[in-house]
Amino acid sequence: MKPQLAQAQSASCVITVSQPRLIVPSVQNKRHTPESDKKPLYHPASNAECDGQWSCSGVILDRNSGIVICQAAVFFPFLKESKTSFASPDCTVFFANDLPSDVLIQVECANPAQENATYGSQVHNFGLERSSALGLVPMSKSKSGQIQVQAQLLMLLPCRDFQKAFSKLFKKEDGWVFSSEEEKNEYGKFQEDLAYLHWFAILKLQNPLRNTPKMGIMDSSQLVKGSTVYACGSPFGSFYTDIFLNTITKGVLSNTAGDRNVVLLTDARCLPGCEGGGIFMYEDGLLHLIGIIVAPLCWKTNEWVGLTVACSLTHILDNISKVLQRTGIAFKNDLRTLQPVDHSMSKEVGSGSVEHLMASVVIVDSGQAWGSGVLLSPKLVLTCRHVIRNSLKVSVKIYHPKIPTGHPIYERYRAITGRVLFATQAFSPYDIAVVELEETIRGVPELVLASEYFTGEDVYVVGFGALGEKCGPSVTSGVLSAVISVDSVPVMLQTSCAVHGGSSGGPLFAAQSGQLLGIVASNTRDNCTGATYPHLNFSIPITIVQAAIQRYRQYGDLRSFGELNKAEHAIQDVWRLQRSPGKVFQSKL
Repeated sequence: MKPQLAQAQSASCVITVSQPRLIVPSVQNKRHTPESDKKPLYHPASNAECDGQWSCSGVILDRNSGIVICQAAVFFPFLKESKTSFASPDCTVFFANDLPSDVLIQVECANPAQENATYGSQVHNFGLERSSALGLVPMSKSKSGQIQVQAQLLMLLPCRDFQKAFSKLFKKEDGWVFSSEEEKNEYGKFQEDLAYLHWFAILKLQNPLRNTPKMGIMDSSQLVKGSTVYACGSPFGSFYTDIFLNTITKGVLSNTAGDRNVVLLTDARCLPGCEGGGIFMYEDGLLHLIGIIVAPLCWKTNEWVGLTVACSLTHILDNISKVLQRTGIAFKNDLRTLQPVDHSMSKEVGSGSVEHLMASVVIVDSGQAWGSGVLLSPKLVLTCRHVIRNSLKVSVKIYHPKIPTGHPIYERYRAITGRVLFATQAFSPYDIAVVELEETIRGVPELVLASEYFTGEDVYVVGFGALGEKCGPSVTSGVLSAVISVDSVPVMLQTSCAVHGGSSGGPLFAAQSGQLLGIVASNTRDNCTGATYPHLNFSIPITIVQAAIQRYRQYGDLRSFGELNKAEHAIQDVWRLQRSPGKVFQSKL
């Protein structure tokens, strides 16, 4: 394992909150509690919510002092009755005395070999015994790879900056949902209202752990979209941690929003139970913790988006400092050491960096629909036919990221009228449109058009999918999954990047060279079930239009684009996901 990833796993953990007297054995591993034992809860929870045990992921910020952070959702079912709602702006902090005295907080984390002798006596078999009821064979009765240590709550506190930015970015009327139907059925109103997403818990282990190399905490204002990140969390929380403890996934920082990038989005794939886990970045030989996961899954208008939402750790630490200034809480010295490191990222701004390439991506708005596009030159935009919707003129919006954060988001865009020079016919398999701007755009990066493709190479999709104009273009990463050819000519590119509505017309870049590989045309929908798969999508190879683009640049001649309407039937069948009748069953996609 890479040393930086081992450090991320060493810093990660699972937090379980329970009231032991409420837990009863169950052969189905369900946490049922007799109605007579139930106590009034602070939140109007459903019966399934007050079953006595909740768990999530967490991060050990400092193993020596034993300070741990996680999302606070697992604590709210145990809060005492209060007249102050935790969703109220007036509610700024809860302390340990706001919980019943018998609430047990247990932290489970990785147990390096050198720590076995010290903590062997603290290992519990509770999780294995419960899991064995499912018919699973425990890997080890001693669970020698993990340790379990009790912890105490120092505080529950909100991050209002995150709440403010989150509410602007993910409006309910836009169809955003952050829990699956199964989770809604299990957790009821507590899961639906999402009022706890911006709350975090700070814990202290009763026994400190062996110290490890100090982990950096990067100031969120220094983050750069497109940077490689790692997410570390435990899918399904405390369920069978022998397998699921501290799982690592890799992605990029897809987008940021709010004051000093308080809201972070990444395409690193996470599962329920990873809430409270960390988002890490490895920079200049040091691992940095940049955010805490708040929502591992999200949907928009019933389509899975494939992005994970996190809160900047910088802002959480700022809120801790504010609490320390006005309260006499113990362990102040331990908490005061948790400050972002003074570290400036070595931002790559070369011609192949994704940050540089994002300047070529625009929004194309026909008034009937909108999508993405790519500037091939200071006046020429390539997009999809279905974006312009038969319009003769469109509005092309260019994003300016250097405008200060405090300005309204609409001030970051410059709208220029564009004239549609060419659009393929509806029967053409190539969904292409060419737009010429009425004004010249300065500072457009000179894109290099690819001439060949390599299956398996790392790629980026850049566009305004899912979030639209609410922040700048988003970046998602993946690989070139397949190059589909007809008569040895590439006619379709398939990638594993997450692609959403609004991404159409956006560019597909090679991660290593920065070359423009193609134009995103669609992701995949199962017409039988209505399910959409954002990580299975298709792009039009740039080689299909490269000759026509060059001819227009040199001679102003559009006739070569007309050849896109003359594609043979084999190419049409590829793009319709069909084959000749009688040979195979017709595709359901």
